[in-house]
Amino acid sequence: MAFVFPPEAPIGIPVVGSDDQFAVRRVYCVGRNYAAHAREMGFDPDREPPFFFCKPADAVVPVAYGETLELAYPAQTQNYHYEAELVAVIGKGGSDIPLAQALDHVWGYAVGVDMTRRDLQMKMREMGRPWEIGKAFDRSAPIGPIHPASSAGHFEQGALWLTVNGETKQKSDVSHLIWSVAETVSDLSKYFRLEPGDVIFTGTPEGVGAVKRGDVMAVGVERLGELTVRIV
Repeated sequence: MAFVFPPEAPIGIPVVGSDDQFAVRRVYCVGRNYAAHAREMGFDPDREPPFFFCKPADAVVPVAYGETLELAYPAQTQNYHYEAELVAVIGKGGSDIPLAQALDHVWGYAVGVDMTRRDLQMKMREMGRPWEIGKAFDRSAPIGPIHPASSAGHFEQGALWLTVNGETKQKSDVSHLIWSVAETVSDLSKYFRLEPGDVIFTGTPEGVGAVKRGDVMAVGVERLGELTVRIV
């Protein structure tokens, strides 16, 4: 069998302590998973089931430690936002995963930024339409190197932060997640069969805001290090 157009190679995220790469299959994102962020977006947080949206796999942009990623300001927006997040990656497939077994499916963790065209997202939300043009655009998911859970452990707590030009904008702790990593994996697997290569952005805390050309963001999670991204 021949393809009409040769398929592109998968996006690979470097693995800490190895020459291996983690091939991205799908990107899932959890919406409003920190109470204070839900409030700043105009919603009352509660314990109803989490909701999810997706980004395409090729939205992922690997970011190496010690390097500065240059990220172009995207088209069709005047309100380009950052959202710092803990990212969990899946290494074992499954559907309807029991909560007690959920972390067995998590292969590792990374620092991520869910970049958002906020004005387009809000416009679509007000019209009752999907968010894709606000969330799923090119290069909207910078992710740092993956730390295997076998060495980094799992994350029930850990500081998470984002600065812009040295000024702290987001500062929280993974323990403040409304739905933990295990709960998120278990619930998500009810709707999608998870497979090795899946990436899950677990939610962002309060303090989201806009960046402009020339701004430099530093994004970090305790035990996972810090990434640097410049908007150009």
